Amino acid sequence: MLSHDRVWAAIDALAERYSLSASGLARRAGLDSTAFNKSKRLSSDGRPRWPSTESLAKIIEATGASLDEFTGLIEGRMAAAPAHRRSVPLLGFAQAGAGGFFDDAGFPAGQGWDLVELPAQSTESSYALQVQGDSMLPLYRNGDVLIVEPGAITRKGDRVVVKTTSGEVMAKVLERQTVKSIALVSLNPDHPDRDIPMREVEWVARIVWASQ
Repeated sequence: MLSHDRVWAAIDALAERYSLSASGLARRAGLDSTAFNKSKRLSSDGRPRWPSTESLAKIIEATGASLDEFTGLIEGRMAAAPAHRRSVPLLGFAQAGAGGFFDDAGFPAGQGWDLVELPAQSTESSYALQVQGDSMLPLYRNGDVLIVEPGAITRKGDRVVVKTTSGEVMAKVLERQTVKSIALVSLNPDHPDRDIPMREVEWVARIVWASQ
């Protein structure tokens, strides 16, 4: 039976499964950090307050969990054990712009990659980029690790990493992509949005997970 207590317990279990607090899970999903606080689970008059379907969809997407996995947590079929960890190649953003670490399609190549284990859904082609500096605040901080998938389909609103032919590597929100250009919205309001001709884009990879 679907109950208020079980839904909230499943959210807590999902956060624990991916080594996050309830606040960390909310931030990763792009929600207010207090969205899943204990105080938000009841209204001022004591009535149960349910999380929105939009919030649930966002945390499932942000963690890379499946709907069946989340349903299993609600029903108690799955314990909140740590997610399976796998090693993926890791590179800093500064190194990524230097060249020699990727093939023409943006897949890992060459030497110099470290390895990192993260509880994230990933494929054989996934790799990790470590944020350096404050250009991606407030969404990503210095030291955060982004898992990117160069083969994933990108859509408007996706968070992506783009590398230009001049060696610039940036994380932005995809606004529009055509055969002629790509429009990107900056994560940090202090940094400008970009509209880059596709002839100057080396590759685009979707961000599928971020450590925070």
